[in-house]
Amino acid sequence: MLRVVTLNIHKGLSHFNRRMVIHDLRDGLAALDPDVVFLQEVQGLNQRFALRFNTYPVEPQHEFLAGQKWQPVYGCNAVYDHGHHGNAILSRFPFVSFENQDVSDHRFERRGLLHCVVSVPGWRRNLHLVCVHLSLHERGRSRQLEAISGRLEELASRDVPIIIGGDFNDWRHRATAILERRLGMTEVSIAHHGRAPATYPSMMPLLRLDRIYVRGFQVNTSKVHKGKPWSRLSDHLAVSAELERPPSA
Repeated sequence: MLRVVTLNIHKGLSHFNRRMVIHDLRDGLAALDPDVVFLQEVQGLNQRFALRFNTYPVEPQHEFLAGQKWQPVYGCNAVYDHGHHGNAILSRFPFVSFENQDVSDHRFERRGLLHCVVSVPGWRRNLHLVCVHLSLHERGRSRQLEAISGRLEELASRDVPIIIGGDFNDWRHRATAILERRLGMTEVSIAHHGRAPATYPSMMPLLRLDRIYVRGFQVNTSKVHKGKPWSRLSDHLAVSAELERPPSA
């Protein structure tokens, strides 16, 4: 059984940026005990936060959240005068390789595709993990979905196990048809419940933005983590799934 979680952590801040909640977020993720975590809006460095919040961690957020439980990989996307942020993947399994591909549609909205390969004990094939945070604009999302598909099509043709997690910003839900057609992928909530759930805003979710797509897995369970503490840990809700090991792995 493989347990995975995706969450846009809103740079470790609560709703309306009032509180630094990165410590509570670490406790929440540890309680879920996933094997793999896909994270978006992760601060690799923020000097302003360090001055504003007394309890701000010394280490980058992906390293702080990983602790001793997971190995972290970070893909820096947006750089500014006081720091930078991007996507991260935390894994219980060792990383074989990783690459952060720039899929920005324009210079005012920096986006990356973080592609990692991990070695799962007992599996014949390595597991490919992709963490994304897609554009707010439909044209940009379409181009980014083409980039994802182009990068993974050859792997999909060989039935390599793949998981894509992230904030798709896809309120019209067009990503599912593209990833199904191009890569043969399944969205975990649709597979388990017949419909992708609302995840944003976390206090009163209306939009279905955060998703996990899989290829080569049976989806045993899928859940959106509503209510306390999750509604207070970000402006997005976490999505988790339990996946059955693919027979060909």
